[in-house]
Amino acid sequence: MEPCACPEESLFTALSHADVTFRKMEGYLRSRQLCDVILVAGERRIPAHRLVLSSVSDYFAAMFTSDVREAKQDEVKLEGVDPDALWVLVQYAYTGRLELREDTIESLLSASCLLQLSSVVQACCSFLMKQLHPSNCLGIRSYADAQGCHDLHRAAHNYTMEHFLDVVGGQEFLLLPVEEMARLLTSDDINVPDEETVVNSLLTWVRHDASGRQRHLPSLLAHVRLPLLQPQFLADLESNPLLRDSVECQRLLMEGMKYHLLPQRRPLLQSSRTRPRKATVGAMFAVGGMDATKGATSIEQYCLRRNTWRQVATMSGRRLQFGVAVLDGRLYVVGGRDGLKTLNTVECYNPHSKTWSVMPPMSTHRHGLGVAVLEGPMYAIGGHDGWSYLSTVERWDPQARQWSFVASMSTPRSTVGVAVLNGKLYAVGGRDGSSCLRSVECFDPHTNRWTSCAPMAKRRGGVGVATWHGFLYAIGGHDAPASSLASRLSDCVERYDPQTDMWTAVAPMSISRDAVGVCLLGDRLFAVGGYDGQVYLNTVEAYDPQTNEWTQVAPLCLGRAGACVVTVRL
Repeated sequence: MEPCACPEESLFTALSHADVTFRKMEGYLRSRQLCDVILVAGERRIPAHRLVLSSVSDYFAAMFTSDVREAKQDEVKLEGVDPDALWVLVQYAYTGRLELREDTIESLLSASCLLQLSSVVQACCSFLMKQLHPSNCLGIRSYADAQGCHDLHRAAHNYTMEHFLDVVGGQEFLLLPVEEMARLLTSDDINVPDEETVVNSLLTWVRHDASGRQRHLPSLLAHVRLPLLQPQFLADLESNPLLRDSVECQRLLMEGMKYHLLPQRRPLLQSSRTRPRKATVGAMFAVGGMDATKGATSIEQYCLRRNTWRQVATMSGRRLQFGVAVLDGRLYVVGGRDGLKTLNTVECYNPHSKTWSVMPPMSTHRHGLGVAVLEGPMYAIGGHDGWSYLSTVERWDPQARQWSFVASMSTPRSTVGVAVLNGKLYAVGGRDGSSCLRSVECFDPHTNRWTSCAPMAKRRGGVGVATWHGFLYAIGGHDAPASSLASRLSDCVERYDPQTDMWTAVAPMSISRDAVGVCLLGDRLFAVGGYDGQVYLNTVEAYDPQTNEWTQVAPLCLGRAGACVVTVRL
């Protein structure tokens, strides 16, 4: 006969059972009753109950429930454990409480790591994270690494990177072992304004113990991005007493000088020392564009070091198919259209003061134009005035604060890609009213003439263009006759070499992107947003010309096509 299930009213549950029971066990601990093991740490002998210790510590559970010698011993000796920390943790096993203090936290964390008290380890790490300061973050980082506390190590490392300028002024930095110094110097994430700051930090560390550390200077200097230093700074380093007599240091300095003296060879001179640190490349801005509300007015800023986008400003009104260029650290927003009306207006955003100002307008109303800065002046190229496609070009003189016309292109172009390469202005693809264009032409400001270049393999309107070390890249866009409603969108990327006047296909993007925003940030080209035929994209991918690979990065806050994307050195 099956037993009957007990009716609910016949069950009794003592709500405070665990608390009462553990309080009684704590009483037995303090009166040393029923204890069946003594823990020995240093000169201290701590009585306890195997059952209680095993219930909170995986370390003791493994020891007391297995066939090891300690399972049967009355006394268990624990090597390398602070006696006071062990007593605190034994009390914690009975009470679930402990006090976290700055003067005992490290010994407590070490002991709880050994005894595998994961909740105490987590509590100690959280406590130390709140104590992080430029004066102690290097020590906490090293300690966390030694204890295998990965979250604490990551937090201390990130704090060190973020506050590097304050960290290098502290005693912990001066006392760093050479291996830790090397690890710092190899990091891309150090928050420094320039590479000169890194060199000065290294030399400060060496001078603190020159007799013992100067021999390490060649190996450490190899982690510094010497080609990215200013030429004058490199020249001064050459005569620095710490580096002057080292053949290897002088070789590294010469490598840096060659990078400046032979710019045409830079594609062949790429190495880990030519990759800029993330904090030194400035910030990327994505301005406006078409979104689901038919016109984004927001400006987003991308931080490479944090791999995050955030909204930082809003334009005064809606603009579509406008142009943006950077002059003296300011963003100039030029032309475009507001609904049906084509604009000639120009506004300027200062990312430092976060303020807008109105600039003198262009002579011609233009949307679908390209904008770029070449040797000081800013150029507004082609576009559409609301009635016809334009070949005219206007130049803004920042000193005279006025616009004037220069030579016109040979072909009218709207949704044209514009970039500067080797002192010339390139107008790439676009639309001329009948079709998308393959043709490319370049402008020489010294002769005031446009000349034709080799055409691209594909016709492209809405193409994004940018340059990297002597090459021009044409990215994405669309190809469709003016009469067609169905555009063929492109994931294709072509590279132009002005030395050979030839285009070459390189790795395509992960998806097709029309009206894609493109710019160089650091040593990678970024393709930002665009339109894939169905939605306005928030996805962003970055192209590394050295590996010929695209990788995904953080998405925009807002999906947008036709955003103007530029880099500003902050």
